Amino acid sequence: MSLLLDSVSYNYPGSTHGLHDVSLDVRTGELVAVIGPSGSGKSTLLKLVAGLETGHTGRIVLGGDDMSRTPVHQRHIGMVFQSYALFPHLSVLDNVAYGLKLRKVDTAERRQRAQELLDIVGLGDFAQRATAQLSGGQQQRVALARALAIDPRALLLDEPLSALDASVRGHLRDQIRSIQQRFNATTLLVTHDQEEALVMADRVAMLKDGRLLQIATPREIYEHPASRAVAEFVGLSTILPAKVAAPGRLDMGFAELFAETGTRPFGTAVHVLVRPEHIQPDPAPDSVNRLAGRTGAQRYLGALTRYDFDVAGAGKPFLAESAAPAAEAIAIAPEHLRLLDH
Repeated sequence: MSLLLDSVSYNYPGSTHGLHDVSLDVRTGELVAVIGPSGSGKSTLLKLVAGLETGHTGRIVLGGDDMSRTPVHQRHIGMVFQSYALFPHLSVLDNVAYGLKLRKVDTAERRQRAQELLDIVGLGDFAQRATAQLSGGQQQRVALARALAIDPRALLLDEPLSALDASVRGHLRDQIRSIQQRFNATTLLVTHDQEEALVMADRVAMLKDGRLLQIATPREIYEHPASRAVAEFVGLSTILPAKVAAPGRLDMGFAELFAETGTRPFGTAVHVLVRPEHIQPDPAPDSVNRLAGRTGAQRYLGALTRYDFDVAGAGKPFLAESAAPAAEAIAIAPEHLRLLDH
């Protein structure tokens, strides 16, 4: 069942903060991750879809039905909150069955459905436990099972892994993705974790100041950001100003580099994006786009070292990652210089 936001705008009372003319589609069974800096409108978007905030303009359409005036309890949407919002006085099984109880489902049927879902999320043996006896990761899976129990028309995930230790987040995000695909659930995921978004999502939507800057596949939004704002937020990078010196050449101020300039005319001002993994350490003397310099600050990451490489006149260091830091020079292949128009 598809979800569509059609030119949705919303301002909080007495404020200009909110959403501004956001159009976004989530296809049936698709997981779209919404990212952006604090105050960008991520949570506002989720609340509007859920019906927790009202008074917007534009349409919110779920499965062909305009939900803009539908109260929250009639939208038939499952939601997993950042805090999980489990009921401490209910058992794990009764937490999962709670939504079915509100819908007047027969006791035996709802308990059977809840047990089936607990089995799916790997907590079948925990049905009679109190939620306080569960770890954070287990509580997260109970919240997910509860959201899925009502067979929702759409699933909303609000920072579902942010409260968990890094050691368990990777495993649980894979579990969530697997379960989401198993149920073919049309899903919106709000997250501040870029890696989480890139790993889990079919597409990633980036908001800033309440506006949608780009929606694309994880690979496309990382490798071909639509603007400097997207490039700076998604992943690590070095971004430097330049001008087109000739077809296929850039004047960086401190050096001329070969790059794919497309149809941009001579003198066009651009920003040049370089990802740290695309910087080659200690290249051969005749390498294309070779830049001499010296290694600055280093950060050991295990398999890789992330380091600054200072080139005279560049104005800022190049951020690089490799098994060992460069000693005297780096090189950047022309196809790895991404040009961002002003």
